[in-house]
Amino acid sequence: MSFESFVAETPMSERQTAARPEVRDRIDRFLDDAGLAAVGTKVVPLAGDASDRQYFRLRLRDRPSQVLAVHPGPIDFQTLPFVNVARLLSAMPVPVPRILAHSDPLGIIALEDLGDVTLQAHLGAASPAEHAALYRQAVTFIETLQRRGRELASPDYLPYGVAFDVEKLTWELQFFTKHFVEGYQGATIPASARHALALEYGAMAEELAAEPRVLCHRDYHSRNLMLHEDSLHVIDFQDARMGPDTYDLASLLRDSYVDFTDAQVEELLAFFLALRAGTAGASPDAGEFRRRFDAMALQRNLKALGTFGFQAAARGNTVYIQYIPRTLSYIRANLSRHPRFARLREILAEHVEELR
Repeated sequence: MSFESFVAETPMSERQTAARPEVRDRIDRFLDDAGLAAVGTKVVPLAGDASDRQYFRLRLRDRPSQVLAVHPGPIDFQTLPFVNVARLLSAMPVPVPRILAHSDPLGIIALEDLGDVTLQAHLGAASPAEHAALYRQAVTFIETLQRRGRELASPDYLPYGVAFDVEKLTWELQFFTKHFVEGYQGATIPASARHALALEYGAMAEELAAEPRVLCHRDYHSRNLMLHEDSLHVIDFQDARMGPDTYDLASLLRDSYVDFTDAQVEELLAFFLALRAGTAGASPDAGEFRRRFDAMALQRNLKALGTFGFQAAARGNTVYIQYIPRTLSYIRANLSRHPRFARLREILAEHVEELR
């Protein structure tokens, strides 16, 4: 199987992820070992994520395609976080891509191909009824993660040994200050304002860390939910950890990539609480849960702006700039809705015009 042919046929937008000669050799050897080299295999590079892995689609004659995750070097399959968390989610079950094969020395894992349609991409073509149904399914997965996560808790699974604690939540807020306010906005924050921000961040982190702690996906939004065979599947779950019971809901319903009305958020939060009441027999007060949700969404959106600012200012990757206005609008709404954030809004508004 020749790689020159697939590079020549790959659209220019995808060629940035074309395999280096060393990677091409490893893929060739993997296909030979799997007996796939002689069955009309075509290899197409896919856009990668923010990790150091590369991804390729295997188009196989007369059988379903696969996706290869190619690591920088050899792996220890049994100790990979992705593999560990995939086992946990499959036991719930929450639908994730099946692991089909792997090679430790070649550093390659073959996965079920879920296609290219993310929830974000599909929403433009979805009817209002389908949109609502897909989001109810996504919220149902969160309830399953939390409920079954409690039932399956074990030190054998990595997520139970790491959590969104005060230190982690505070670090993410400081990341926002450094990479969005200072790095992207170019603001200079005086010492007095920096001290005031530290007090506000500390209070927020303390409150969020004290919320009921459950299993969290950690990055649960429309780009990490794939539509495959008319059902959502969850990807990018390898950093799952324990955290506030509002965390994944905030990621999903205050998603930087999707517009939500407050009515849609209210409906889906009520749906989640009804699911929880149906399985646990009790549910928190809706008003109090919404207050906690808003606080979590604020922290989550601030962290997202830090990531967008870092990508744009530090890495020269401008693709995320388009998502900044929506994220700022979510932040502004939450800062305005709750009087307890008045001081934080006052400080940030001095340096971020959109929050005034």
